[in-house]
Amino acid sequence: MSRIGLKPVEIPDGVEIKLDGKIVTVKGPKGELTRTIHNDMKVVIEDNVLTVERPSDNKEHRALHGTTRSIINNLVDGVHKGFTKNLELVGVGYRAQKQGEKVVVNAGYSHPVEIEPREGIDIEVPKNTQLIVKGIDKELVGAVAAKIRAIRPPEPYKGKGIRYEGEYVRRKEGKTAK
Repeated sequence: MSRIGLKPVEIPDGVEIKLDGKIVTVKGPKGELTRTIHNDMKVVIEDNVLTVERPSDNKEHRALHGTTRSIINNLVDGVHKGFTKNLELVGVGYRAQKQGEKVVVNAGYSHPVEIEPREGIDIEVPKNTQLIVKGIDKELVGAVAAKIRAIRPPEPYKGKGIRYEGEYVRRKEGKTAK
């Protein structure tokens, strides 16, 4: 039994959901998102509450039930509040700075790495060792943050690299002298 799929999605004030067949369009104060859901899932809206129903209890439908509900909930949260991912740069000389729309990251390479944000994504640099990726699409925010982290992932010996805020880097012991 999918517990996530059974939970109703509360539709906050200022958010409007339109169903056009299997295309769900969510419009809110921060923007508009559209997603196509699986043909077997049924979406019902009653009194500012959205529920997802599945046709049967077979394995595929049970899996899609919770996934579909989570996707629609993320669309509603995105247009209402938005999503953020915080990254921090750890290491001597590792820093980031904003140049117009681009973000330039110095992460120990011979050249700086330029990041041009995708449409719908905003990257802020409050400090030169901190990046904030903002947007309304949770999937896109996570993908851009992962792409930035992949420039220099944290290494286990000194802990240097780009990591998510609060991420624990498991440290290893270095070589020992005889």
